[in-house]
Amino acid sequence: MQAWLQAAAISTGPVLRRVRKGGRVGNETLSDRAVASLVKDYAERTGFKAEDFSRHSLRVGFLTSAAEAGAVVLKLAEVSRHRSLNTVRSYVRSAELFKDHAGAGIL
Repeated sequence: MQAWLQAAAISTGPVLRRVRKGGRVGNETLSDRAVASLVKDYAERTGFKAEDFSRHSLRVGFLTSAAEAGAVVLKLAEVSRHRSLNTVRSYVRSAELFKDHAGAGIL
């Protein structure tokens, strides 16, 4: 992420931006369709089924990984723009499902 931000000279605004011919990075955010297309394309390139992935996969993956790394629920909601903390908590719960589980030694 840091390499992309530095290479694209992004200090504010959207992170996922259109790259024009000649490698020029635009200021506008990628559309939801463009993100979905990229996710599916790269999933296929790595041997996965494209239909198993969506732009939502990025959101779920980020929230789960951030929760596993100890991010605070309010900060997760701020980044993901969820209005409901209960929705964000559902991601956190899934990330913590087996953390400190009573059967951890036998799972």
